[in-house]
Amino acid sequence: MILSIFMIFSCGENAEKKSEETTAEETETKKETEVSEKNVILFFGNSLTAGMGLEPSEAFPALVQNRLDSLGYNYEVVNAGLSGETTASGKNRINWVLDQDVDIFVLELGANDGLRGIPLEETRKNLQDIIDTVKEENPGTRIVLAGMQIPPNMGEKYTSEFRNIFPDLAEKNDVELIPFLLEDVAGDPELNQQDGIHPTAEGYKIVTENVWDVLEGVLEKE
Repeated sequence: MILSIFMIFSCGENAEKKSEETTAEETETKKETEVSEKNVILFFGNSLTAGMGLEPSEAFPALVQNRLDSLGYNYEVVNAGLSGETTASGKNRINWVLDQDVDIFVLELGANDGLRGIPLEETRKNLQDIIDTVKEENPGTRIVLAGMQIPPNMGEKYTSEFRNIFPDLAEKNDVELIPFLLEDVAGDPELNQQDGIHPTAEGYKIVTENVWDVLEGVLEKE
């Protein structure tokens, strides 16, 4: 009788323990499913996207994530910014970052090309190739192109033609355009780090607004 009671108690304890383990597994699976079900916004760019000189949490992709979360959007931001990236090196690594499903692709490249005086047609072609690759790999991905401008060091003609690359490509490919990523930030010493190129934390707050003004219209709210 005592043995029978012990066996019943033990079986009940094991069943309860098994039930707890199953519940824990189900909870973990649910969490993983919820994460995987989030739509992805991938910011593909250079040091301006990476947030060079600051904490990653101060760069504009992280600030966009904060805005998304506060407004209840079901999106996960991926910061694929790489310091020193040119359109050529971006073209070389684009297939690697597209291994994941991407719902919105924000292309922020070109500034390093302009600062180095890379031929404009090369920059234009590389950006076009990146856009083509995204469309081929993920036909449903919505693309946002970040416009860029450079100081007139390379001459007025080069500077003007460089600026026009971005609206031209946006119109040609029917993608959204952020007119100038660094609007109201570029050239202001109070909003840029000592190099005069990369925004401070305060500068990135303004950059975030520039991005959000365009991105908001592209989002699908759950």
